[in-house]
Amino acid sequence: MAVLIDNKAAMEPTQHRFSPYAMNGGTVVAVAGDDFAVIGSDTRLSEGYSILSRDVSKVRNVTKACLLGSVGFHGDVLTLTKMMDARLKQYLHTHGKEMPCEAIAQMLSTTLYYRRFFPYYTYNMVAGLDKQGKGCVFSYDPVGSYERESYRASGSASAIIQPLLDNQIGFKNQSNVDTSIPMTRERVRDLVRDIFAAASERDIYTGDEVEIAIIDKNGIETVRYPLRSD
Repeated sequence: MAVLIDNKAAMEPTQHRFSPYAMNGGTVVAVAGDDFAVIGSDTRLSEGYSILSRDVSKVRNVTKACLLGSVGFHGDVLTLTKMMDARLKQYLHTHGKEMPCEAIAQMLSTTLYYRRFFPYYTYNMVAGLDKQGKGCVFSYDPVGSYERESYRASGSASAIIQPLLDNQIGFKNQSNVDTSIPMTRERVRDLVRDIFAAASERDIYTGDEVEIAIIDKNGIETVRYPLRSD
């Protein structure tokens, strides 16, 4: 039986493609209160349909008054946090005090912008207390543009979580809503926990556990709650 061979196709060069990036999933949520801030993230590290780890913390204590949440490509997350740690230690040794949260937010912006032609593939969020002791949240795009906000979701499940935050905290597109109910630490913590529980039902890259850090003038408290693990 004769086999027909496409000589043109056989003679064409084989293309080999390489991507320096990978998407390891994860979601981070931050909410600013009057005198506190809450930031939460899941602990799943995955790639494609494989779960690489179920216990990876994505929220880091930067200073006593500032927290950093980073998700996305885990290699870039590790490199970025290493750069941040080095610059924060340099500031501490030079000035004899920790860098304030607003300055950390600006430093992260310039660090991301410096790599704008080969960006860090990360979704970042800074949460903490400003110089007046009020809660603050800063969200970023991959090349360093940032904005101070009251609440924000970023990462693989952000499209699911952000509308829920707009509804429950921003009270957007609603009428006759009592907005006088104070946003206490406990209420925000429970809301973040429930939001991640809902997101883990729809997003395969978010799951296993949610780690929630609450920062106020007394320090940082961290709690964990279980999520879907399949």
